[in-house]
Amino acid sequence: MMGHHTRSESLFYYFRLEDHVPEDHLLRLIDKHVDFGFVRDRLKRYYSDTGRPSIDPEMLLRILLIGYLYGITSERRLVDEVRMHLAYRWFTGLDFDQEVPHHSTFSKNRHGRFQEANLFRELFEAIVARCVEVGLVTGKHLSVDGTQVMANAGVKSRVTREAFVETAQVNRTVREYLDELAAQNPTPVAPEPVSQEASDKLMAILPEKLSTTDPDATWSGKNGPAVWAYYDNYLIDNESCIVLGVEATPARFSQEPAAAKLMITTAKARFGLQPESLGADKGYGSAEFIDWLWKEGITPHIPLIDRRKQTQGAFTRDDFTYLPDTNAYRCPAGKLLHYAGLGHQTQQHIYCSTPTQCVPCPEKSKCTSGKARKLGVSWYEAARDRARALVDSPAFVNSLSASSKVEALFSELKQRIRLSRLKLRRMRLVAEQFLLAATAQNLKRMVRFLNNSKPQPAVLSA
Repeated sequence: MMGHHTRSESLFYYFRLEDHVPEDHLLRLIDKHVDFGFVRDRLKRYYSDTGRPSIDPEMLLRILLIGYLYGITSERRLVDEVRMHLAYRWFTGLDFDQEVPHHSTFSKNRHGRFQEANLFRELFEAIVARCVEVGLVTGKHLSVDGTQVMANAGVKSRVTREAFVETAQVNRTVREYLDELAAQNPTPVAPEPVSQEASDKLMAILPEKLSTTDPDATWSGKNGPAVWAYYDNYLIDNESCIVLGVEATPARFSQEPAAAKLMITTAKARFGLQPESLGADKGYGSAEFIDWLWKEGITPHIPLIDRRKQTQGAFTRDDFTYLPDTNAYRCPAGKLLHYAGLGHQTQQHIYCSTPTQCVPCPEKSKCTSGKARKLGVSWYEAARDRARALVDSPAFVNSLSASSKVEALFSELKQRIRLSRLKLRRMRLVAEQFLLAATAQNLKRMVRFLNNSKPQPAVLSA
């Protein structure tokens, strides 16, 4: 006999959220192993001792984490999801008769207390510290990489710096950017220059093109047609895939080694790690960065771009013999190139011959098209030579293979967390998104590791 269900409503229900969240649910595991109570301690001084009680900041943080754990990028939609989803309500501590905070509450706290207290950075570092404490992270072999993430700014917002300054009268974002630029620069400038001298100083500071929507974004064509973008930089532990460092930077290749230095230095100081090797792609192969890694006791497993052999049949630097006694080089024809000084822009030692030596030389066509041959040797050539010697070693090959794990994390960032395009604008808020995304990625791996290990107390010390 076919059954027929009739919709009806009971006057009373017996219902507990606790009974409807599975034991192996991700949010239950996070709640079991992580204590977010430190949030109140960090934010206590930002609240008044009198007046009406505010919305619990721990609850706001838990709601934000749900968005990054499940790829809910809109805060309006996030509020709706928490309102309807049983596990989300349980994780945030909201009962059925309690209203979910308005979506505007998140924006007010992000621009205010959370930002002032550097809460998201502290949360990220607290999770990493916990991973180190429980033995998930050893920090011996690391990888670093960066990915381009589209900014929340359209192509049509791109204007010249002259037009950008003119819009300061009607655009609050532009005014704030110029005020911040003035505060950071020792030369006094103003959003509305009162003299030609002040105007020239301002123009010298500004890039040639800026976005009136997000002035911190960088015009980049790395992945095809140029767009406004930022770089999200990750430093990871190869064994556990835990993100040890995350930095938001302008979308420029030159920013990657600088971000790597900062993340490694922070990881060593904050978590007591002593890295033994670092794997990265050619973008991190600058001589200065390689030299810095050696000095830090970190073996660079980084393929180097070697331009010495890109001369199409002409003599390369390898064809010249160094004479340490006289600090000179001997060319294949037996002529001497004497030391000429430092090239500060290229970070090289410069050696030069003379026109008298080179013009009548029968080998000149293979050597130089100029009147004399100039040879540049990097200040850090010894460090580069040590790095080149590692290319065929098993450890180097393993590091290159492990560096693909960073790409997997970036894929998760864009596909699952849905951060292929940023929602917020300006560098400080972009950094918040990257920190929360990395925190969500670390939380997933940490709680699953803890769930398969011996029972651990729910502790999170920041």
